[in-house]
Amino acid sequence: MRGILLVKVGCLILFSALSPTNSLADGVTPSEAKQLRDEVREMFYHAFEGYMQHAFPLDELRPLTCKGEDTLGGYALTLIDALDTLALLGDREGFGAAVEWVGKNVRFDIDKTVSLFETTIRILGGLLSAHLIASDYATGMKLPSYDDELLHLAEDLAQRLLPAFDTPTGIPYGSVNLMHGVDENESKITSTAGGGTLTLEFGVLSRLTNNPIFEEVTKNAVRGIWARRSNINLVGAHINIFTGEWTQKDAGIGTSIDSFYEYLLKAYLLFGDEEYLFMFREAYKAAMHYLHTDPWYVEVNMYSAVTVWPLFNSLQAFWPGLQVLAGDIDPAVRTHAAFFSVWKKYGFTPEGFNLATFNVQHGQRSYPLRPELIESTYWLFKATRDPRYLDAGRDMLASLQYGARCPCGYCHIADVESHKQDDHMESFFLAETVKYLWLLFDLAVGPDNLVENGPYKYIFSTEGHVLPATPEISLVSDHCSYLGAFCKSDRWKKDGHTKILFDHHETNDSQLHADRGASISSQKARDTFTASSFIKGFCPGLTHGQKFGISYVEEKHETNEHESTSPQSQKHSIILISNPTTIHSINADESDGSNNIEETNEESRALVPNTDEKDAEALSQEGIQQDKDSS
Repeated sequence: MRGILLVKVGCLILFSALSPTNSLADGVTPSEAKQLRDEVREMFYHAFEGYMQHAFPLDELRPLTCKGEDTLGGYALTLIDALDTLALLGDREGFGAAVEWVGKNVRFDIDKTVSLFETTIRILGGLLSAHLIASDYATGMKLPSYDDELLHLAEDLAQRLLPAFDTPTGIPYGSVNLMHGVDENESKITSTAGGGTLTLEFGVLSRLTNNPIFEEVTKNAVRGIWARRSNINLVGAHINIFTGEWTQKDAGIGTSIDSFYEYLLKAYLLFGDEEYLFMFREAYKAAMHYLHTDPWYVEVNMYSAVTVWPLFNSLQAFWPGLQVLAGDIDPAVRTHAAFFSVWKKYGFTPEGFNLATFNVQHGQRSYPLRPELIESTYWLFKATRDPRYLDAGRDMLASLQYGARCPCGYCHIADVESHKQDDHMESFFLAETVKYLWLLFDLAVGPDNLVENGPYKYIFSTEGHVLPATPEISLVSDHCSYLGAFCKSDRWKKDGHTKILFDHHETNDSQLHADRGASISSQKARDTFTASSFIKGFCPGLTHGQKFGISYVEEKHETNEHESTSPQSQKHSIILISNPTTIHSINADESDGSNNIEETNEESRALVPNTDEKDAEALSQEGIQQDKDSS
């Protein structure tokens, strides 16, 4: 049985989610929100078509001079990174043409040394996300002629990346040659983010290919980093992958570390592995205790906690969004406001902002079209429906339009004070920056996209790629086939698909029915059956709540495991426990669009520890419970 999920959510979130949208923000009417969404769509196509006309099939666009450049590996990086954005925008024709071209033309048997981190999050993640959309009728974007070409490419690429993990600590090299493996002179120093931000993409690939090696090596890398944390549960920025010694002992939530925290939580949310939840709880607790100087975050020595850098760097701006997923809303609101104040001061966020002088940090004056602050804005609006976040989104859109737009796309800002443009447009502008802006305004209008209305709950990778919590990915460790489960068994595979047979009328918690009709006790099943077994009835894998993305205060053995998971359910009963004595219950009818209540923390089903043990104990009394009634 997997761990109990607890989420700390204030009453404001629930009622804000129900608030009418006739006054979305100061001066932003529903019709203007639609105009802003359409403006973001035009922004995407201005940049995407500029890339396709002037840079493709090179990696990235030079938007000032309307030329292209190879920056990562020479395999149409921007196109692959933008695949799921095309799908999210509902562009079936563009998505289909792009998938077809990539499947026919991209190859990885090339003599190129590439970044393990960037190749994983941009290329591997882009291929997997697009494959999962193109191959599934339920997404509404299935391509008739698609035959798993992107999945085969992803598997080939990952195989070529595996030599990077052959180290004494399990923490991988930072770079690897796609044809020859790791060069003998390759650096043995890597960043914490570089070694600890691989689990989502490699884990999904393992589940899709039935090859555990990809997930195993990335999980071992995370374990290798976590095992070398300080005695106050902080990790440094850079580490020697052979000796395990920290070569840069500065601990923070930004540069070189940021997505290590992100993937601890998201790997748990997607895969349900409690080991990741444990590490996230401890790491988050330490970060909030030693790095948080409300509302800012500083960098400290990982052993002594002495401040070494009173600096806001732009990569920290993802943190409020992560806190929303974790359910820790109040500090997220305060920190976002602080970070956005920097944007308002300059029109963009510089790479570094000194908190001692409240000026741009010397040598860190640029804004390379980063998405992190926009990402957090989207998540906070999704959680609170507070109109201030639409105001923020409108301001950020205006800054990009008037400061970064250039002849063939959008330019890096070389200096946030002078707004001088630089002739670069990284692929993540289309994969993340535009995507989160569009999602923000589409949510305000009344969402009409795959993430909000699709058949699954989606986890965003650190590159903004959407990874669905399908049964094949999230329920792979289940031991039985309750209605909606995914159980792998070679005996039941036919034509490449797992055949699941069940009659949910026979299913109950007290008895197990094997395919031969045998009945055994649930306790005996726990000891007898492995993850590859095919049985019916009680499942010691995911709990009822976890299957549906619901959090419970405690597990109930009498839970009806046969309750329908049909996406056609019309009503949700939400019980919000904001403190041990206050309970609010709301019924919402999906037909009027208010099903967004369910999404308030749709991915945030994790325990959020406080820095105080008493607070943590009090938090264990809180949670969200949701029942679904079949139509």
